Amino acid sequence: MTTAPHPLPPTAEYPASGPGRPHPLSHLDVLEAESVHIFREVAGEFERPVILFSGGKDSIVMLHLALKAFAPAPVPFSLLHVDTGHNFPEVIAYRDRVVAEHGLRLHVASVQRFIDEGRLRERPDGTRNPLQTVPLLDAIETGRFDAVFGGGRRDEEKARAKERVFSLRDEFGAWDPRRQRPELWSLYNGRHAVGEHVRVFPLSNWTELDVWQYIERESIDLPEIYYAHERDVFARDGMWLTAGDWGGPREGETVQRRLIRYRTVGDMSCTGAVDSDAATIDQVITEIAASRLTERGATRADDKLSEAAMEDRKREGYF
Repeated sequence: MTTAPHPLPPTAEYPASGPGRPHPLSHLDVLEAESVHIFREVAGEFERPVILFSGGKDSIVMLHLALKAFAPAPVPFSLLHVDTGHNFPEVIAYRDRVVAEHGLRLHVASVQRFIDEGRLRERPDGTRNPLQTVPLLDAIETGRFDAVFGGGRRDEEKARAKERVFSLRDEFGAWDPRRQRPELWSLYNGRHAVGEHVRVFPLSNWTELDVWQYIERESIDLPEIYYAHERDVFARDGMWLTAGDWGGPREGETVQRRLIRYRTVGDMSCTGAVDSDAATIDQVITEIAASRLTERGATRADDKLSEAAMEDRKREGYF
């Protein structure tokens, strides 16, 4: 059996390593370069982009990539957070700290404000995650944002796997998979009519494991709830939920102290924790590498409502 020759055989002029020799890129280098290219492409094609920032790990990595893409200049986009009012306090504190540290502009679309104004009605089950769509679309229209960055990844969920990097949304913010455009050779089509906008997913080709390996490589700080800690939780629908003002626990649901961590963060009413003793990033990476469930499949109650729960919400304007 023979092996293929090295494309550039070492010579006296070009040794096998050292100055003058190309260095192979790691898979994280390739993913980073693609994401940076997407950010710069949007900056060149659109007038008023905005980054959807929740304080979760994917949006944190997305912001880190944006900072890299435009350094040493500041990020030319503001941030938009749809605040359900039931967010984890640790995540809100992290959000505010990052905004202040980097001198960023933050727009907050408040679900509570829409409820107080009678534009939304509280759900019987207490969850506000499905209520995010109306404030999100209102913020996009008010801010006249024509491109909205999201941290969605194709490995998370079936509907997200159908997305292109540039995802066209109509004048009502709705997603139609039949209007998806080809993206051959990483050529992205940002053309849209007045009233339409484009959702952009720089992390489309990343996996959860990629995200964590990149966080380790770049020494990115995260909210502490991503690592093992003791918390009062109760069991519902096969998940550990946090007690709170949103309405949990119900009668018969017992609160107990457990060692847990969160794989994803969102509205407390539908974001479950997992039993874990992974207190360091190395331990988290080992845990994820052995897992056979995506973080949304394991910990997001809103995705378990039906087989097409996420796709139905995306058609209504949700991310």
